[in-house]
Amino acid sequence: MRNSVPLLCLWGVYCCFAAGSSTPPGPEGRLQDEHHKPRNVQAAAEPPVRFSLRTSGDSDHEGCYLSVGHNQPLEDCGFNMTAKTFFIIHGWTMSGMFESWLYKLVSALQIREKEANVVVVDWLPLAHKLYTDAVNNTRVVGHSVARMLDWLQEKDDFSLGNVHLIGYSLGAHVAGYAGNFVEGTVGRITAITEVVKCEHERAVHLFVDSLVNQDKPSFAFQCTDSNRFKKGICLSCRKNRCNSIGYNAKKTRSKRNSKMYLKTRAGMPFRVYHYQMKIHIFSYKALGEIEPNFYVTLYGTSADSQLLPLEIVEQIGLNATNTFLVYTEEDLGDLLKIKLTWEGTAQSWYNLWKALRSYLSQPRSTERELSIRRIRVKSGETQRRLTFCVQDFENTSISPGQELWFHKCRDGWGMKNETSRAVDLL
Repeated sequence: MRNSVPLLCLWGVYCCFAAGSSTPPGPEGRLQDEHHKPRNVQAAAEPPVRFSLRTSGDSDHEGCYLSVGHNQPLEDCGFNMTAKTFFIIHGWTMSGMFESWLYKLVSALQIREKEANVVVVDWLPLAHKLYTDAVNNTRVVGHSVARMLDWLQEKDDFSLGNVHLIGYSLGAHVAGYAGNFVEGTVGRITAITEVVKCEHERAVHLFVDSLVNQDKPSFAFQCTDSNRFKKGICLSCRKNRCNSIGYNAKKTRSKRNSKMYLKTRAGMPFRVYHYQMKIHIFSYKALGEIEPNFYVTLYGTSADSQLLPLEIVEQIGLNATNTFLVYTEEDLGDLLKIKLTWEGTAQSWYNLWKALRSYLSQPRSTERELSIRRIRVKSGETQRRLTFCVQDFENTSISPGQELWFHKCRDGWGMKNETSRAVDLL
């Protein structure tokens, strides 16, 4: 039976089908429902797919094997008909063996959902092939998973709504096919898949992190492209534009797939805290091209940040508002003040040449000096907006090697009256 569900797609990390069954596009295009199964699938022999109910995340523990039509293993293995049931589906393999992430995911699920059934779908004989052959095998494996689910539905107290299919790499296609072919609606399908080339298995470790670090959920933000995200433009949670990732993802209603972005730490827990910074930079002198190396240090009620660079995605706009994204690994609490530092130019030959060219193009009496009066900050995680005013309105100028201090002057960004007074003071 065909099912549909809103999709949260984390670009470069994974896609999570937050609730209800789903049918991600398979390698063969649009899926067919059970009444239009290809003849070769119906005629094929039972594929070598095994279902192992895991009671331990230990790699030396094989688990207890379930088989369609055999009731005794369900009782012997202690299958809990009323509990949640997770099916973990691996992908293509070069070694013909389970990878280490699978055992970590099993353990994480058993820690988070202690009463749940955790079933590993072992299709290694069909996955340990040329990649194209493994792709073609995902459909028949999906049928095997669907048959297992249909058989379990015949048992008292078993609910398909309690089933969560988790597919990694090509296993995501298997999960999609299974959700399409099963009789009824699967509770949830999560497709963990690398959309771009990044660290191997990074996506699945993010999912594991969401299970074991429930108190430190990572948030992703909807954005049209990575450059806009790097500029800090996309930290809005309005109209479901943000969501926690992994197991904690919330169901959203959207007719379109969307790209979601986030920053992470190098290791677990991966959560960081995102901040958008809006800085209006004034210049009253003909500075020509200029790329100041700005850094900020954030001071909060709980902790202070390290020196954080303001990444320049595009050239700094003078006499214009510039937007930046910064993030911290620590929870700073409520922000109290900000130190803005203009560091000297990095000493590479290219940067030295640019600095010399800029210097020669300027009038000899001109100094590299900019004016900044306030910094507006928005927290991605809390959506709180704050305005920080320069500590001394008589001194808003900053040059290389100097720093400016800004103190919180109000919640929110409504600063029209203060802007007028600041101009008068200057």
